[in-house]
Amino acid sequence: MLYIPYLRENRETVIKGLQKKHFPHAGEAVAQVLSLDQRRRDAQTQLDSTLAQSNNLAKEIGALMKAGKKEEAEGAKAQTAALKAQAKDLEEQMRRVEEELQRLLVTLPNVPHASVPEGRTAEDNEVVLQHGQVPQLPAGSLPHWELIKKYDIIDFELGTKIAGAGFPVYKGKGARLQRAMINFFLDQALQAGYVEIQPPIVVNADSGFGTGQLPDKEGQMYFVTEDNLYLIPTAEVPITNIYRDVILEAKDLPVRNVGYTPCFRREAGSWGAHVRGLNRLHQFDKVEIVRVEAPERSYAALEEMSRHVQGLLQQLGLPYRVLRLCGGDMSFASALTYDMEVYSAAQGRWLEVSSVSNFETFQANRLKLRYRDENKKTSLLHTLNGSALALPRILAALLENNQSENGIAIPEVLRPYTGFDRIG
Repeated sequence: MLYIPYLRENRETVIKGLQKKHFPHAGEAVAQVLSLDQRRRDAQTQLDSTLAQSNNLAKEIGALMKAGKKEEAEGAKAQTAALKAQAKDLEEQMRRVEEELQRLLVTLPNVPHASVPEGRTAEDNEVVLQHGQVPQLPAGSLPHWELIKKYDIIDFELGTKIAGAGFPVYKGKGARLQRAMINFFLDQALQAGYVEIQPPIVVNADSGFGTGQLPDKEGQMYFVTEDNLYLIPTAEVPITNIYRDVILEAKDLPVRNVGYTPCFRREAGSWGAHVRGLNRLHQFDKVEIVRVEAPERSYAALEEMSRHVQGLLQQLGLPYRVLRLCGGDMSFASALTYDMEVYSAAQGRWLEVSSVSNFETFQANRLKLRYRDENKKTSLLHTLNGSALALPRILAALLENNQSENGIAIPEVLRPYTGFDRIG
């Protein structure tokens, strides 16, 4: 959520930022928010003055009664009653204005960083770098949805029988390879200084609001109606909410957490080759890294997170590229996002496997997450997160890129975890 003092002091910057994200009627929305904020502050000033007058009169009443000036005391009591009624009206007015202000404020997306390129769609994203050679597969090579049938390692039909489309069943070496990747990604994060967290995979509405999923993405989340809980779309949500309503000390920064969870997303896209097989699922596994940083350190931290994810892809031997997302392709809460894509040789296309984002104070303001500096002043922190990594498309690329007539080769870094070096 945008921070009102920042919005007041940087009105034009905010408007231009919202326009870069293609938020409709940005100028009018900001003007309305600032108008409500001014009304709230005016009402607060008037309320403070009214309460001060009432308190002063209350003191005078006692003195008048002691002096035997009963008639004047009764007049003062009448004034006090009127002031209390006025204060009550002002409090109600402030409550209504505050509700309307919050209702509008939560609809405004985060302001993108100055480096975010203009653009509306994924085609407008900026390629920052590309690493590795795109493999050339021999004739007759298969896409992963055919390979998994050939080697009987993932069963989509069985998943559909048990749950529905988009819930695959991993079998044999497919299940072991999944577990191997999870453990490898977690171990790499631990070596990089992250602390492992095993969070709940359901969250309440306050947690969804804190990280910006609510009220923006209700339609994409599975909702447990009787308990008012949501299945998590990413471990970002429960891990970041560990720090909701928390004031950290400067010495405690930075916070680095990593967690593995299954993730659940209702919207799985339209039918077609781009969503076949593992390309898009309702349930999938992901290792997530989350950081809480002092504002002056957050963009250096974002680059560190990007390099960490790239290091994983390099160790897996996957060709990849890094994209800086344009304003129109960014998430609601992000200030700057890098997407990492791997090349899937059998499909002949790039597949997104990670997003690494800096949210600046947007989530922290919703979470009421602050830190106290050496001068005892409290300030909002910056939050960041990234996929390190999401498994389905990584697995798809590994299967496709490493296939040969002798089966599918397992990357060397995963062999200590799998206990085998080949599928097939």
